[in-house]
Formats: sequence, structure tokens, C-alpha cells
Amino acid sequence: MVFNNKTAPGILTLVVAAALGPLAMNVFLPSLPGITSYFDTTEANAQLSISLYLTAVAFLQLVFGPLSDKFGRRPVIIIAFIIMIMGTIICIVATTIEMFLAGRIIQASASAGLVLSRAIARDLTKGNNAASLIAYITMGMSLAPMLGPVMGGYLDELYGWQASFYLTLGFGIIALFMVYTDLGETNSHKQNSVKEQINAYPELLRSRRFWGYAITAMFSSGAFFAFLGGGSLVANQIYGLSPSQYGFYFMFISIGYLLGNLISSKITTRIGINQMMLSGNIVVGLGLAAAALTIIAGSKHPFTFFGFIFFVGLGNGMTLPSASAGVVNVRPNLAGSASGLAGSLQLGGGAALSAIAGYTLSSQNGALPLTLMMLASIICAMLGTLYVMRVERQIQQELSKPNV
Repeated sequence: MVFNNKTAPGILTLVVAAALGPLAMNVFLPSLPGITSYFDTTEANAQLSISLYLTAVAFLQLVFGPLSDKFGRRPVIIIAFIIMIMGTIICIVATTIEMFLAGRIIQASASAGLVLSRAIARDLTKGNNAASLIAYITMGMSLAPMLGPVMGGYLDELYGWQASFYLTLGFGIIALFMVYTDLGETNSHKQNSVKEQINAYPELLRSRRFWGYAITAMFSSGAFFAFLGGGSLVANQIYGLSPSQYGFYFMFISIGYLLGNLISSKITTRIGINQMMLSGNIVVGLGLAAAALTIIAGSKHPFTFFGFIFFVGLGNGMTLPSASAGVVNVRPNLAGSASGLAGSLQLGGGAALSAIAGYTLSSQNGALPLTLMMLASIICAMLGTLYVMRVERQIQQELSKPNV
């Protein structure tokens, strides 16, 4: 790679920058039982390391978008990654659960790479082509959540729970180096003030199309975040899986997400983002319905649950790039703010579902409640997709009316 921070970034740089947040969120999941034991706390408190992280990301995405529209994508990502590295170090040296959770909140600054990679994609291209570029970025990025929990599980068994945070620290330093040396500024139309960008939020919130795309993204990813909140408990207490075994089964959803993004990158330009979102919703819904029926039938094998989770990843990989492209194309001059606001709604909903899953599941009620929670979330996503399709039909009908 030839590094040049004066030109548009290479796709590898965007992939690594976007992957840092998901890696920080996922790599330590197999270590949750070990973290619970190390800090002598409850499982619910340990689960806060997921929901608080997501809540922090939801807030930060409201900030990163306007800041990048004002000051540029490059400086915001660089500063955010430095802060993320500091948060990771705090997690490693933490002596109490409160200190560890504080480190997780600071670590959420890694999300700048993900939210701003979407805005950068919109800076470089537009329309269905933006969805295709986002799909390529997220397809490469999906290697982090696919391999992260696997490596985290084995590292936990070999060296303890801190090992996964050392892995995240190393990846964060690499991401910072690549962004610093290769990410040229892509925002050629900087806004006059951050206040103006924040004041633009009401304009976005009045857009029916924005809400359709944002709701689709929020509830599509909500199924995944519910899985994050309850998956480790299901693996450990219901199926008796070790950290490395949980990391292995976690690969199913990540492989599905990789394939879904591959499908999206290949055919979105032909069928359009709305049809791609609907197709993804249907894939997830059918997969979760099949999982629920299999569990009700009495199957006790871990594959009963984790195997069908593959379709959650596959459908989300088809849906989310198009939903992200739709969000930033509603108001192209507010691409960063739109991406940040939609991301905040997406992660805020995810934090809520993750917390609900963590607090409501137990070894007594099994995997079925989590499966039904995920199914309900994807039905809401489908309603969001159908809504935005209806709005666009109405707009086309208005435009086709003859002028009197």
C-alpha cells in the first residue's frame, strides 16, 4: 500500500477504520463469564459492558456526524481513535467493575470509524453506487466480528479475559496508523458551524423517508444486538458452551453477514436499495421463525439456535448497507449528520434490546424468548421498509401529476 494522506483513502483503510468499533464490541463476548468472576459481580452488571458501550456509541454518533461536517472526516477519526486507545488501556488495568465499565464507555469512540466511513462513501459516490461501496466496506469489516469472538474465546482460555483487550489495543494502534497516513480529507463542502448542523436535525426528523430508512436500520440491527445481550448467557447456561465454543458458534452470524454484504454489493445497483432491504428483512424473518419452531419442537442441540442465527447475519448484510445509503441520500448536504443521527437511533435501540435481553433471560426460560424478541424486532424493520416504499410511491405519483 502507498500511503498518502492528501488523497481519497484506499478501501482497506476504510475497512480497518470501520472494523475497529465492531471488534471492540464483539471480541470480548466469550469472556463475559470470566469478567463476571474476576470482578466478583453479577451477570447483569457484566452485561452492562455491552449496553453501556452501545449507549455511548449512540450518543457519540450524534456528535461525530456534525463535527465531521464542520471540521472534516480525517481529524475527527484520528482524535476518536486516540481516545479509544486510552479507553482500552483503562479496561486492561481496571480493578473494579465500575472502572472497567468506564473504560468501555470511553472505548466506544471507536465508532467514529464506522459512522464516518458511511459519510466518506457518500462523499466519494452516491445513490445505489454508495450502497454498493458501503457493502464492500462492511463486507471486509465483517471479518472483525466473525473472527474476533473466536480469537477472543481462545485467548480467554489461554491467557485470561484481558487478552482480548490487548488484541483490541493492537488493532486500534494499527487503525490509527493507517488512518493517519492514508485517509485524505473527503469532505469538500464543510459547513459553517457545528450548531448549524445540529439545527439541521429537525429537517431530517421531518423527512418521512429518513424515518423509514432509520427504523429499518434500527430494528434490523436490533435483532443482532438482542443476540449480543443474550447470546453468551444462552451459550454458557443453556447449552454449556466454553468461551472458545461460543466464539465458534458466533461465526455463523458473522459469516452470514459477510455473504449478505457480498450479495448486496453485487445486485443492489440492479434492484435498488428498497427491494434489497425488503429481501433482507424476509431472510431474517424466515430464519428466526424456523429457529423458534425448532426450539418449540424440543431440539436441545446448540445448532438449533446458533445455526439459524446465520440468517440474521445474512439478512442484515443485505439490508443495512442499503438502509445506510438511503439515510445519507435523504439530504446529501447533511450526510454526516444524517449518518450520525440514524446511527444514534440504531445503537440506542440496540442498547435497549441488549439490556432487555440480558436482564430477562435466565437458564430456566431457555433460548425461545430471545428468539421471539429478535423476530419481533425484524417484523418492525420490515414495517419500516414497507413504509419508506409507500412514501416513495407517493412522491413519484405527485411528481407524475401534470402541472395545471
